[in-house]
Amino acid sequence: MSAMISCAAAVNPSLSSTWRFHSPQPDCRSEPFASAAPASDPLLSATGGGCEFSVFSSSSPLILRFPPNFKRQLSIKARRNCSNIGVAQVVAASATNSPALSDDVVTPSTSVGGSVPVADFAAKEPVPSCTTTVNGISQNFSSHSSSTLSVHAGERSGRPKVSDALTTPIVQTSTYTFTDTAQLIAFQDGTYKSFEYGRYGNPTTHAAEQKISALEKAEATLLMASGMSAATTMMFALVPSGGHIVTTTDCYRRTRQFIQTILPKMGITATVIDPADITSLEKALHDNEVSLFFSESPTNPYLRCIDIEKVAKLCHKKGALVCIDGTFATPINQTSLTFGADIALNSVTKYFSGHNDVLAGSLSGSKEIIDAVKKVHNILGGVLDPNSAYLIIRGMKTLHLRVKQQNETALKLARALELHPKVHRLHYPGLESHPDHHIAKKQMHGFGGVVSFEVAGDLEATSRFIDSLKIPYIAPSLGGCESLVEQPTIISYWDQSAAERAMLGIKDNLVRFSCGIEAYEDIFSDIQQALKAV
Repeated sequence: MSAMISCAAAVNPSLSSTWRFHSPQPDCRSEPFASAAPASDPLLSATGGGCEFSVFSSSSPLILRFPPNFKRQLSIKARRNCSNIGVAQVVAASATNSPALSDDVVTPSTSVGGSVPVADFAAKEPVPSCTTTVNGISQNFSSHSSSTLSVHAGERSGRPKVSDALTTPIVQTSTYTFTDTAQLIAFQDGTYKSFEYGRYGNPTTHAAEQKISALEKAEATLLMASGMSAATTMMFALVPSGGHIVTTTDCYRRTRQFIQTILPKMGITATVIDPADITSLEKALHDNEVSLFFSESPTNPYLRCIDIEKVAKLCHKKGALVCIDGTFATPINQTSLTFGADIALNSVTKYFSGHNDVLAGSLSGSKEIIDAVKKVHNILGGVLDPNSAYLIIRGMKTLHLRVKQQNETALKLARALELHPKVHRLHYPGLESHPDHHIAKKQMHGFGGVVSFEVAGDLEATSRFIDSLKIPYIAPSLGGCESLVEQPTIISYWDQSAAERAMLGIKDNLVRFSCGIEAYEDIFSDIQQALKAV
């Protein structure tokens, strides 16, 4: 209101004797070029072609003075930042009645500097993109490398546009509107593209999903509130009551809990096999009506690898779907769908976002499969908020660079620690000593940023090692810029007895080290000094 009054006074000085106002708000300065001076009268005035008004607060009065060319400055400012619908635009828009400013007309309904309207979310004509077909799936930018996809995929066309903003905007809304019933019917019939309700989709989230689809070589992707939400929703959607799942011994604990304690309530049973035990897989497929094979690759925490191509061929012969959780690999290192998997799952919390500030999960695959999961997701409601989607988009722009650095650090670290006298055993698929190295070498471009190893000591000695580290944080996650370390016995399995942990293969001296993007020399030096405590 105050900005409009000051603008009116600037355009028509005769109004300056008729408007007075008071504000109980704290003293403030609206623009860098405004100068403050003591005042005893809140009278608005226009002197020397300029404009001033005073704001009264509980502490002291403040006069804001604007220079004679205030209107033109505001118009220029509005051109530079037309998304800032603040004092500058209000004043500039209000001043357009002045003939002297006819060359600087700026209103919310006209173009600014030749671009789209200020409040127009309609996308401009899409930038031409390279579209080819991969495995029968149409892919934008599919001819480009993963580093280019990480930066550009999903954001070149079809996203909401606010003027000429480079970054994808955060569309912070819970619902969407329609101009009339005819438009709503067109939306329901699929002839009008838009969104309906926040639980069913969001433009910012959609841009992030397109970026992940491009990296995973997938037809569609669905983002959810967490990796566990993605896993559980997928199983609820694709495994029928009375169905059967085949999974692996080494896996994330919460996934195992869901399969072993929640799904049996729906009559769903499971067979658990060693990741490399193809014979047991064939037997499970023969003896059961298997609906889904589910495994991580590499697995958590021993980094076992699934021969995705071989598993997919066996499962598809029996009509079973294959879902690979590639969180530890990311599509930079491994694209599961190109080896025959039906669904690629990711805990986007980890490498995709990459900054330890987001919880999210994704499922990628054919449109038919993702649509089936989406129907259940729309009911269960594990929705990702648009702010998190924006952070994912931001994080993924550097995904290739970060993963490359983490791959290199982890491989050097694994080779060095394998020779260290205080390390009993090293688990890393990039080493020839790893039982699944031949599989990893065949289907991975890099071996990931996580190194697991067993310290030559007991639980207490291993704890001393972890407590002596200076660089990594003790925390239960991975894939961020910061190095993280954990002792799985304590951080994930402390509520289990020693016998129960042994059955699950969790050893007291096991350490999982997630390499950040710090210098390798600093990380290795820190680990060397900490091992002296063992």
